[in-house]
Amino acid sequence: MKITIENIKKVLTQVKFPGYNRDIISFGLVKDLKIIKDTLYISLSVKTDDKNNKKLIEGEIESVIKENFNLKEVKINFLIDTSNEKQLNKLNIKNILAISSCKGGVGKSTIALNIALEISKNYKVGLLDLDIYGPSLSTLINFSEQPKFDGNKIYPIDKFGIKLMSFGFINNENSPTIWRGPMVSRMTQQFFDNVEWGNLDYLILDLPPGTGDIQLTLVQKIALDGAIIVTTPQQLANIDVKKGSDMFNKVKTPIIGVIENMSGFYINGNLSDYNNNQELNINNQKIRPDLNGNFNFKINIFKGVSGKTESERLDLPLLGQIGLDPKLSECCDNGTPYVLKYKNTLVKKEFEKISNFITSQNKK
Repeated sequence: MKITIENIKKVLTQVKFPGYNRDIISFGLVKDLKIIKDTLYISLSVKTDDKNNKKLIEGEIESVIKENFNLKEVKINFLIDTSNEKQLNKLNIKNILAISSCKGGVGKSTIALNIALEISKNYKVGLLDLDIYGPSLSTLINFSEQPKFDGNKIYPIDKFGIKLMSFGFINNENSPTIWRGPMVSRMTQQFFDNVEWGNLDYLILDLPPGTGDIQLTLVQKIALDGAIIVTTPQQLANIDVKKGSDMFNKVKTPIIGVIENMSGFYINGNLSDYNNNQELNINNQKIRPDLNGNFNFKINIFKGVSGKTESERLDLPLLGQIGLDPKLSECCDNGTPYVLKYKNTLVKKEFEKISNFITSQNKK
């Protein structure tokens, strides 16, 4: 049988809820189905904590899928009962994607903003900065005003054609946040329950480093459509990054691919700028120009191939390699997004390539 979402749903009607004649599809228990490469991801919302029932359901699903489809793996995620949660926002958002890394300082926020803006060329997009302890979105877009409140509703900031929300907008005095886990989880949930996102094609989540309360709240409460893992070239980064990847795999959240940030330094120019030498030797690497004397060269500042290593370990694509560019750093400090200011650079083209891949994989 051809592997399609519709065919999978038809097959899943054979799986009955234990003790009932109704199947899991008609019961409305299947909240999300995704196929990434040759792996099927299923999110189920059940009201029972009975481990035996869950095991029976899981076994039946794996059995009927393997009988009918040639898939490498089936990953099933049992969501916590959401019958008391407000589901309006989720219904109005077609795709929720997390930009994540267990490692801090790899540039998740910069990547999340520029990807969101690239996707917004053709889709309605929101960006949520979920770093409660160290929010950076306010600086990245040069915005320090509080959002509009109406009762318990919060209206996101509308700038650069996308909707934006961050704890940094609310805590605009920049005082340190000293909160325990339950308060962080509650604030995370409020960003979905109380923020009036409206109709969005994509909501991009900029996650803090680690695998703590915020990440666990997300995977338990929200059926994420995918996660994107960010790393830098060094092996030290990879040691931490793969912990974050394994967390998503453990909770059955699909990973779309890996991005390597700070992946080399690009040098471009013309030999006339260098006394017309026939070639340049920079950092023991020879640069050979074209016939017009123009050159474009990448120097690997950091040793290592963490992006390639992690993508191969996960058997997922390396979505892109974002090079070091002083202009990117300047844009972050000035609050002017890089992809809006620079139109024809190698870094800009990498952001375009990454964003095009994401939208080609997540169409609802």
